[in-house]
Amino acid sequence: MTAQRTYLLHPVAPWAEIVPNAPCPMTVEDLIHWPNGDGYKYELVEGVLVRMAGSGDEATTIGAVLLVALGSFVFTKRLGIVTGADGVYKFPGAETGLLPDVGFYIAKKRALILDRSKPIPFAPDLAVEVASPDQKADEMAAKARTYLDGGTRLVWIVWPQNQCVDVWRAGRTVGPATTLTMSDMLDGENVVPGFTYSVAQALSDPLV
Repeated sequence: MTAQRTYLLHPVAPWAEIVPNAPCPMTVEDLIHWPNGDGYKYELVEGVLVRMAGSGDEATTIGAVLLVALGSFVFTKRLGIVTGADGVYKFPGAETGLLPDVGFYIAKKRALILDRSKPIPFAPDLAVEVASPDQKADEMAAKARTYLDGGTRLVWIVWPQNQCVDVWRAGRTVGPATTLTMSDMLDGENVVPGFTYSVAQALSDPLV
C-alpha cells in the first residue's frame, strides 16, 4: 500500500505514513522507547504511530540555523527552553506526541515538568516545521492545526523550495495568518517577545 493511500484511509496524520504492524493504540511514553536509527522520524497522533523520512541537508540546515538563532536569543534572556528535532511534546487529551524541528516553551512551564527524562508534558508555545519536498500544503496545514488544537500559540511552517514561511496563530485554523517571503522577518510576537530573524537568512546556505 502506498503512502498516499495510507493518508486517504487514515487522515489522522496526513503529513506522515502510518507505521504498519505497530501496536495500536500506543502511548507517548511508548514513543520515546520506540527503536529508531532506520532513517525515519516517528510521532504519535491519537495513539497511532506515524513516520516521516529523515530530512536532507537543506531542511536540516534550516532547522539548525533557526535553533541556534532562537536559542541564542531565548537563553540569554532566560525566556524559556528551545528544543531540537528529537524533543517529544505530549499534548493534552488523546495520546499525541509531536517532535517539531524546533520547539520553544516559556520559562514558567518548567515547573510543570516533574521528570525531565520523560516527554515534555504539554504542547510547545512555538513550533517550527521545515517541510520536505514531498510534503504538501494541506498535509502541513493539518499538522499546524494539530499543534494549535493542542495549545501551541505560534507555528512556522518553512517551505525551502518556495522560499517562504507560513505563519499560523492560535485561534485561526482555516489557513495561515500570513505567508512571509524572503524580504520579510520572522517575528516571535507575544510568544517570544523581541525575537526577529530574517527569512532570507534562515533559508540561505550559510556557506555561500
